[in-house]
Amino acid sequence: MNPYILALLFLGLLLGTAITATSSHWLLAWMGLEINTLAIIPLMAQHHHPRAIEATTKYFLTQATAAATLLFASVTNAWLTGQWDIQLMTHPIPTTMIIIALSLKLGLAPLHTWLPEVLQGLDLFTGLVLSTWQKLAPFVLLTQIPAANQQMLIVLGLASTLVGGWGGLNQTQLRKILAYSSIAHLGWMIIVLQFAPSLTLLALATYLVMTSSAFLTLKFNNSTNINTLATSWAKAPLLVTAAPLLLLSLGGLPPMTGFMPKWLILQELTKQHLPMTATFAALTALLSLYFYLRLSYAMTLTISPNNIAASTPWRLPTTQSSLPLTLCILLTILLLPLAPAATAVMNFYGL
Repeated sequence: MNPYILALLFLGLLLGTAITATSSHWLLAWMGLEINTLAIIPLMAQHHHPRAIEATTKYFLTQATAAATLLFASVTNAWLTGQWDIQLMTHPIPTTMIIIALSLKLGLAPLHTWLPEVLQGLDLFTGLVLSTWQKLAPFVLLTQIPAANQQMLIVLGLASTLVGGWGGLNQTQLRKILAYSSIAHLGWMIIVLQFAPSLTLLALATYLVMTSSAFLTLKFNNSTNINTLATSWAKAPLLVTAAPLLLLSLGGLPPMTGFMPKWLILQELTKQHLPMTATFAALTALLSLYFYLRLSYAMTLTISPNNIAASTPWRLPTTQSSLPLTLCILLTILLLPLAPAATAVMNFYGL
């Protein structure tokens, strides 16, 4: 793709997210979401492959449905209450409709079925943008909606953690596994949203770093299914050494960064007298941990048959930039000691 067009599309992504994040009016927020969608559509379809076109069409139809529902809900709220402000959503019917629309945009269960299919049809870089940047604008809107339906958000969150763990168990395609991983992480963020929005933002920030590490690792190795992971040792031995720590961080095991948001979210749910919710969420995390361990095993403890020429590509120079991948892996593995500092900052600012 022409670099000028590529820069224009990324500018559109940035502009759409900025408009949504800074707006207090539902029409402006809807406009930002639409700019976001229209900017990523050419990125998704740039390879002119039937699978990419199919994924782009599915994504467009899903996002158009969610945007139409959000616009209808905001108009309904203005008709019922006379208010267009995001923070003045007082009527339960349009509030529920908007939560459903944003859940569809994010890919929360049970509105998740489009996400694995769309992600499977994209290249790894566009999948990275879809899994990270495209989550920001809907989450900004969710954190601004007051008096949200508490039971509904808890049900959406628990369903997402369960579906995200269960759906990834029998997958062999890495992009689908990362899609279900995304659904599970989104569930953790939604569960605690109405109790501590700051924890949702902390979990979102750690999710962005960890998912970026996973996608960049797969892109560096050019791996799209589990079988190709067995040849990773011949391409980047040091990366294969760090990959299990990255995957275990995604699973939420201490002492990696991924343990921090899960630990704080479970603590907050216990404070809110929701021990069964916290227990169920912790148990569903074990499902996700299983397929992360499966990926670690395939990447580090299995070796595919190789001839001499195929077993020495690590000696050859690569044109890929390893700096973003290195920074993301370091942040994914080493940020847990900063958990007390993060909680202190949130308490200081009253978040």
